[in-house]
Amino acid sequence: MGDRTVSAGRGSDCSPSQPAKPIEFNDDPSQSYENLTKTVQSFAAGDMSRLTLMIKAGDEGDPNGWKRFDDDAVLDVDYVGVPAPPTGPGVLSGSGTTCETAEADPAIISDPTPDFLTTVQTESGGESGATLRAHFVVQKKNSDGSWTTATEPVRPSSGFVTDNAKVQVTSPVTFADGTLARMSSWTRSYWSGDDHMIESTHSSVTTKGWCYFKVDTTAPKAPTVTTDGTYSLCTANACAAGGGPGQGGNFYFKPATGDTNIAGYEYRLPTWPTWHSVTGSAPTKLITPELPGTQTLQVRAKDNVGSGRPGATTSFLFKVAEGEGASGRWHFDDAAPGSAVVTAADSATTVGTRHPLTFHTAGAGFSSLARRGEQDRSFWLDSTVAANQTAWADTTSPAINTQASFSVSTWAYLTDDTDFHCIASQQNSDNTGWSLYYSSGVQRWVFLWSWYENGARKYIGANASAQGVPLKAWTHVGGVYNATDRTITLYVNGRPQGAPAALGTSGKPTTSDGALQIGRAGYSGGFNNYWRGRVDEVAVFQRALSDSEMAQEAGLIDPDTGSTAVELVGAWDPDGATGSTLADTVSGYSRTMTLSGGATLDGEAVSLDGVDDAATVSGPVVDDTGSFTVTTEVELDGAALAGKSAGYSGQVVGQRTADGSAWGLWFNQTGTEQVPQDDGTLKDVPVGYWRFGRLAADGRTYTAVSSESTALTDERVRLTGAYNAQDGTISLYLDATPNDVPTAFTAVAGNGDFSAGRAYVNKAWGNYLPEKISDLRIWVGAPANDMQVENMIGG
Repeated sequence: MGDRTVSAGRGSDCSPSQPAKPIEFNDDPSQSYENLTKTVQSFAAGDMSRLTLMIKAGDEGDPNGWKRFDDDAVLDVDYVGVPAPPTGPGVLSGSGTTCETAEADPAIISDPTPDFLTTVQTESGGESGATLRAHFVVQKKNSDGSWTTATEPVRPSSGFVTDNAKVQVTSPVTFADGTLARMSSWTRSYWSGDDHMIESTHSSVTTKGWCYFKVDTTAPKAPTVTTDGTYSLCTANACAAGGGPGQGGNFYFKPATGDTNIAGYEYRLPTWPTWHSVTGSAPTKLITPELPGTQTLQVRAKDNVGSGRPGATTSFLFKVAEGEGASGRWHFDDAAPGSAVVTAADSATTVGTRHPLTFHTAGAGFSSLARRGEQDRSFWLDSTVAANQTAWADTTSPAINTQASFSVSTWAYLTDDTDFHCIASQQNSDNTGWSLYYSSGVQRWVFLWSWYENGARKYIGANASAQGVPLKAWTHVGGVYNATDRTITLYVNGRPQGAPAALGTSGKPTTSDGALQIGRAGYSGGFNNYWRGRVDEVAVFQRALSDSEMAQEAGLIDPDTGSTAVELVGAWDPDGATGSTLADTVSGYSRTMTLSGGATLDGEAVSLDGVDDAATVSGPVVDDTGSFTVTTEVELDGAALAGKSAGYSGQVVGQRTADGSAWGLWFNQTGTEQVPQDDGTLKDVPVGYWRFGRLAADGRTYTAVSSESTALTDERVRLTGAYNAQDGTISLYLDATPNDVPTAFTAVAGNGDFSAGRAYVNKAWGNYLPEKISDLRIWVGAPANDMQVENMIGG
């Protein structure tokens, strides 16, 4: 930290009395190795959790030390909100904004001087008083395939704007017909609008791709889109909700005035990965949205030139009404563990009969380990096969009509994989119906439907999970029956497991008029397949949930706060601890960390030498294919790392698969640099970056997000990594500050240890890291925003 000695101010002896004059502190040029600016930049970037600034007299024991200062002296710090990547960048096309990120499929723009749009942002905490400008970079493609800047910078003539302000500017360059161009946007943050400026070093467009567009004044114009009234166009003053998730509405496409050679159209919703096509100059298309809320339907006409040339895009904004809620929902938070209460209330709010669940046998009750976190409860079933004990819960009548479409959503925590175990079912006296269960035969989750056809029993159970089932880890498991398509679909952690399985057309499922069963299923004339473990947050719906709605069920989002439910499943605090093991005495899941090699507990941290030391917990601790969050404080051993070569990677903490890394927090060294010391000598200091993700078998290639600044050594740093299974992305935080941008990640189910200080890569232990770690915690669930991250890690 830099320091500066000054002498200024005012006092009562001054004649004439002089006004107060502030003193500005800045870098001391004589102490370049104690750089104030760099220290504050590191703090702002999240490399340290706290920065303390102090002013004092040169000699606090001298009564004249503060003589020239008034007795109301204060330390005033001016700061600039850190710019964040802008949101919603794009090019104005027809009635809306479009951003096509594939060069091979650019947006077609009929205006040779198009408008560019973006919404500027600051990082969390910098919103108040933000002074921002948008910065657009536009490039055009040359005949040799290279790109040159067409216009830069492009900024709004209206000047500075506040956080979350939409900025729209017209291109100062006129693009010739056929020109392929691309646009990216940035946020720039200013202090009081003067020359003091901080520019964002990343953008949601420039780091993830560009918005590509092509000017073609002869291509089809933006078409006209109308509806049958199920959904209606939102206006500036009104946006009436209509329809609902899974409910289709007719949309009518017509050419723009003057377009006479239209052969068809392409259209898509935000939840669709690709364009859909329809032929005809004025077709009608039934479109079914998957989610409630506002949706934008993009439509572009195609002419009859060649194979069809797409034109400008019309963006039709409409609002989808909320779908019918759960017809039954059980939170299992009715009573404390050990209570004499033996029922769980149905808290669904839809119209209809409520179906409370009744517990059976002493092996069924409430557990304090539950999916929604602290103060929540779950349903515990101790069906011990050896003791011939059976535990379950059931309703007194059917909770759903199985001849109509229905869905079931559950959270499961399985403690035994040696037998079949059913989470939920609803069946007839002949055991036909549906069941959602774990199969020890295939070691997978299964959604099965059985019925009689021509006197023979038929089964549809091909819809099994793609990956194995982790023990003692919370997993979301769901099933959907679509009566229209006559298919069933299994969902694990909010994602469909392969294509829907067809029931066929010759038979017809009968109504399952039995009670809803939690923890058992009927088979061979009686009930069996009793559950062992916990079940929580069970819900049934009298309709087929869409993929997106099932993902929302798995996300457990609080509608009031917008935060997600997280459950602490591991916490290891070495403060004051000694010995060769470190117990989790906080979460309730009671997993113990074992130290190996020469790893030690020094009363403050777990010390690992980077040679053969490790701290390991028998795992998996979390289901890697579901959302999770991991955090720890880490202090790298700079001296030990100085001898490592560029390309070295060491794992802070992570979980393994059978043959490699599932995920981890990593230090990736890129080299060393020489730093001057107080005695005038130079010291080799390792340089590298934090990463969160998976290291490939080659030991060098990452699928990961990275820190934006180099990793600090010999100082404690708070690292947090999160995987969001609902959108398939990973995020990295230093303290509560996001680094990089959420990045697509393909989850791999881990079935092995959770380790600190080493990693399992290419079927072998290695990647040892010299470090000290403390306050290691892991949750089921991913945070919804930076504020929730801060709340989880403790500020």
